[in-house]
Order: sequence, then structure tokens, then C-alpha cells
Amino acid sequence: MSAAYPVRLAGEELWLLPEKALYWPAQQALLIADVHFGKAAAYRSLGQPVPQGTTTANIEVLDRLLARLLCRQLIFLGDFLHGPGSHSAGTLNALAEWRARHADLPMTLIRGNHDKRAGDPPAALNIRVVPEPMLLGPFALQHEPDPHPERHVLAGHVHPVYRLNGKGRQRLRLACFRLGEGLSLLPAFGAFTGGFAVEKDGNCRIFVVGDNEIWPVS
Repeated sequence: MSAAYPVRLAGEELWLLPEKALYWPAQQALLIADVHFGKAAAYRSLGQPVPQGTTTANIEVLDRLLARLLCRQLIFLGDFLHGPGSHSAGTLNALAEWRARHADLPMTLIRGNHDKRAGDPPAALNIRVVPEPMLLGPFALQHEPDPHPERHVLAGHVHPVYRLNGKGRQRLRLACFRLGEGLSLLPAFGAFTGGFAVEKDGNCRIFVVGDNEIWPVS
């Protein structure tokens, strides 16, 4: 079983999870950014040869997290569906079966840029959709990493990754959490997503995901 990495942020304890998610114990909330369900299906609808099974892989990880953690709410920080081509029967049927397994769990989607293109999730999934920001405790939960005048922002959208340099020409490019002053970024949860390299500067903290663990970058 992968281990959570507790951190303090805005006076709250949060757990960074190697599954590229964040858990807030005080709220019993699981936060997921940029899952991009149906991205591979959307690409295949355009004739692009891409891997199959990414929706199933994402759902399996979510199921494991929900079985392990005490959750009373699941919050998606934007980009639930990837695009109009994500509304394939296979993707929507898999999501319907997954939602039925967690029928009593409240779920909220903070609408992101891809959600605006793809459209909101089908009503049958019973996912509340709200605009950003969603204010909860000391945090502004958002998709876009825009500053908030009063709250610490937890956002997605960027798909942050960090480059680690090893011996010789060894290079690693790992998904990461970037915790900064007033603004923190979650990695993309989706199994079929790219990444944008972020730097460690100022007083920010970087935590990379690797080998089912969280590693702080010194």
C-alpha cells in the first residue's frame, strides 16, 4: 500500500498521495485534478492510434483510494471529461458503473476549460457542477491557477512535472505537487496526460511522485 505524505498548508493538514491526489482529513475530502476521462477515446475518434484502457486504469485507482480513505466528498478540480469525443458509450458506461458503486458519496466538479468544451458530465452520474472558485475552509478550490485575494488556492490545469538530473545524462521527469505561498498545484490524476515542467523557486516546496511514494525535493 502506498503511503501518504502529510504536509501543513494554510493551517491545515493535507496528505499528498502517490496516486497523484490530495486528501484533506479534517474535511474527509479527496481532491482530484485533471483526470481527463475519455481522452484516449477522443483521440481515437480522430483516427489517432493511442492506448486503450486509460479510463479503466483511472477508475481502478479511484476505487482503491475510496476503499482506503474515509471520504465524505470527492472534489474534481476541473477537466473531468477531455472533450466532445469523450462521450463514447464505453467511457460513459464505465463511469456509470463506477458511480453506482459509490452512489452515496457526494461528488463535485469545479468546471475547467476542458469541461466547457466537453460539456458537463451526464446528469445520471449525479455530480454537482460549480464554477470556480469553490471556497472551503482556508482554501479556494479552482481549476485555473489564478490567485485569490483571501484564500490559499489549490488548483490543477498545469499538469506540473519536475525534472530531476541524475548521473551522466540520466534525466527523470516526474509528476509533482508544487506548494507555494498562496497558490499550490496538484499533479494531473489522469493516466494519459502530458506535463508542464515547473521550477523550484522562492519559498515553494516541490514533492515528486515516484515508486508509489512521495519524495520532497531539497
